[in-house]
Amino acid sequence: MRTTVLQSGNLPISKMWPRIGDEIVADERFDAVVVGAGPAGTAAAYTMAKGGLKVALIERGEFPGAKNIFGGVLYRKQLEDLIPEFWKEAPLERTIVEQRLWILGGDSAVTFGHRNLKYKEPPNCWTGLRVKFDQWFAGKAEQAGAIPIYETVVTELLLENGRVVGVRTDREDGDLRANIVVIADGVNSLLGKSLGIHREWRPDEVSLAVKEVIALPKQTIQDRFNLEDDEGCTIEFVGHMHGMAGLGFLYTNQDTLSLGVGVMVSDLRNKRIKPYEVLEGIKRHPMIQRLIQGGEVKEYSGHLIPEGGLDSMPPLAGDGWMICGDAAQMVNAVHREGTNLAVTSGRLAGETAIAAHAKGDFSAAALDEYTKAVRDSFIYKDLKKYRGVHGLLAMGASDLLFEKFPQALNDAAYEMLLVDGVPKKVKQKAAVGHLRDVAGGNWKLLRLALKGWRAMNG
Repeated sequence: MRTTVLQSGNLPISKMWPRIGDEIVADERFDAVVVGAGPAGTAAAYTMAKGGLKVALIERGEFPGAKNIFGGVLYRKQLEDLIPEFWKEAPLERTIVEQRLWILGGDSAVTFGHRNLKYKEPPNCWTGLRVKFDQWFAGKAEQAGAIPIYETVVTELLLENGRVVGVRTDREDGDLRANIVVIADGVNSLLGKSLGIHREWRPDEVSLAVKEVIALPKQTIQDRFNLEDDEGCTIEFVGHMHGMAGLGFLYTNQDTLSLGVGVMVSDLRNKRIKPYEVLEGIKRHPMIQRLIQGGEVKEYSGHLIPEGGLDSMPPLAGDGWMICGDAAQMVNAVHREGTNLAVTSGRLAGETAIAAHAKGDFSAAALDEYTKAVRDSFIYKDLKKYRGVHGLLAMGASDLLFEKFPQALNDAAYEMLLVDGVPKKVKQKAAVGHLRDVAGGNWKLLRLALKGWRAMNG
């Protein structure tokens, strides 16, 4: 049997493979190889290893989380399906008890929010930092038996007669053969492209998110956001982004804040604005500025987010392979959900692999059970519900929906709440007039509202 010499990132080599003389030797054959140690890939590796499969978990970063980025919210239900009461040991930041939405005008905001202590028991979600969480999560997969191979890039898939039979890495003699390859290499999946299932995304199908982690004393965060102990708050906001389609966020961690914006790449290109310029503008908004004042930027990062929804989702399985998480475009942009979709898709891929291994069948027909499982899950149902949103954003209405309307709504609120002796009937007419004038008349306002309703209820 041919052997392959490999090295691991941060796990002692001696714990990975049997030692022969002074050389570390690995049997090249695995039941499954997972490419990418983000939430989707790690969930798949954990599930398969727990099920008794011999699994390799490959990550290009020095360690899981080194190159992974997300806004910062982790949801309980999908992780608990894998690891009951994981929150008792996972490195989480704050338990979210309040969620706010701000619609920003130039120097104001119309705000909505919900605070409920029921979110503490059982917890609904937490803020988190990937550099901490991903290492912990991958560690659980390692404890279950998955073999970690870090600081290793998968350069291509190994194919025989059209069937995926393993991967080629950038290591010397670094081919790894497997019955199944789970592809979880992110939004711009190179392996998906090599299969012909993942095309180059159009600029209106992805957004570019930039994020800063800003250090502040824990007590300062709690005072500014009206929090106690480990309670947390999330703020999402729209508007004040140069008329571009995008969403911003401000999340509370233990002693840092995660502040970021995600803007459609097509709008960035058309307006010739840099992402960091959008973020800097947001930081100067008076509603945001007061919350981050005195903070020290500890980290700056950026990454692409899939925005095409269901219509951009590629085939999910074929002969010897499955694809999940961001690589499969599994992001619910309307509800800012991605990590929970990734974890669920990874688990479903892992369960499908276990069943296929039991039958000794790794064909497209066998692995299509994964596609069926996704279609029966909340992932497909939620993406189907909102499949019209992308079309609404792509119709050239970014400036109207994300700049003019937010400002008009703020102007209308100002009119209604200003007590200046003007009769309320007159003020109400003026407030509605702000919205009507932006839309171009009552009929156009009604038609746009109808399109929005249909897009959100596909």
